[in-house]
Amino acid sequence: MNLSAATAPPILTHRYANGLTLVVEPMAGVASVGMTLLTPAGAATEPQARQGVAGMLSEMIFRGAGKLDSRAHSDALDRLGVHRSSDVYTQHMRLGATMMGERVAEALPLLIDCVTRPHLADDAFDPSRQLAIASIEALEDDPQHKVMIELKRHHLGEPIGRSTMGRIDHLEAMGVDDVRTFAEQRCVSGGSILAMAGCVDFEMVRDQIGELIEDWSGAADEIASNDPPARSYHHMQAESAQQHIGVAYDTIGELDPQNMTQRVALAVLSGGMSGRLFTEVRENRGLCYSVYATYGAERGRGFVYGYAGTTPQRADETLQVMTGELRRMADGVDADEFDRAIVGLKSRLVMQGESTGARAASLAGDQFMRGKPRTLDDIAAAIDDVTLDKLNDFVAAHKPGDMTTLNIGPEPLRND
Repeated sequence: MNLSAATAPPILTHRYANGLTLVVEPMAGVASVGMTLLTPAGAATEPQARQGVAGMLSEMIFRGAGKLDSRAHSDALDRLGVHRSSDVYTQHMRLGATMMGERVAEALPLLIDCVTRPHLADDAFDPSRQLAIASIEALEDDPQHKVMIELKRHHLGEPIGRSTMGRIDHLEAMGVDDVRTFAEQRCVSGGSILAMAGCVDFEMVRDQIGELIEDWSGAADEIASNDPPARSYHHMQAESAQQHIGVAYDTIGELDPQNMTQRVALAVLSGGMSGRLFTEVRENRGLCYSVYATYGAERGRGFVYGYAGTTPQRADETLQVMTGELRRMADGVDADEFDRAIVGLKSRLVMQGESTGARAASLAGDQFMRGKPRTLDDIAAAIDDVTLDKLNDFVAAHKPGDMTTLNIGPEPLRND
């Protein structure tokens, strides 16, 4: 499966003396540029008693930077047509942007200033904190989101399993100097990754970025994976007509040679309306209104997370059938399921290749996880390398182990 033109430029990388890694993929036939900038300022890097400070930083970086106050900086980006966002991952704070290729040279100074020269002004702190607290409080009206946050926290433990949203009590105890100190310690050049994809000239952006980051320095260690807690059942009481169930178990990591085989297995389980979970739990038995599974990975370990939303009366059976389907994968996959999973993965890959923003995010993620970016053809070749026999050998050898189960609703589950 060849997804790129024969003459497509290669992915180019450059490491600056201050530790920033630049990754650029010029793409033919597009007019836009996607950009992702990762700095080592994620939730797992926060001080133990200041959980939420990374999210505060990600909100405040757009409230004035460089020589421009909040309004002037925002207006300047708007005039250039730059769509931007920021959020927090486990290991990183992410700044993302998309723009027309002809605007890159003007937009880069404004975007780089967000991480190298943010104002972090006193008057930006309280509005940012209010937004952060309101987002956490809103989880009470979004239990599907809340159950997955709590599931990750219980399954992974401290600090890797922390919510990227933080904690209300920590946010209330926080001051603007906490944000400034965190930015100084973690929003540094060493370990940061800047990826760009689309209508972009590598040499031009390499040289311009080099000038923009001359005074940016520092280094921060990556947070090591912690030993996970014991797998167990957790119930969170909520007076509701719904029951929200999350399950998690361990599997292989991103750098495992069989990583793509794991992704194909996940696509069999939860690859849309033809996936096993949807078919067996929702369609055939009518047990729930929503069910799915996702795969998350670190370099050396991975995790499968499952969710089902149902009623209290059907919750026990829903959990039993869902976990039964997760374990039944070890019995094997048939040819039709395999073919649908492969087609689904390739379709998503094609759609990713049509989005410069998605490509920039993928390049940055690969650079962090794998130490080098992958082309679309590299990923397609990995999909093509998975056969039905390889998949069935894999699922037989990687049966789900002990699970973490978390339930939000009016009644505890039997969990037997």
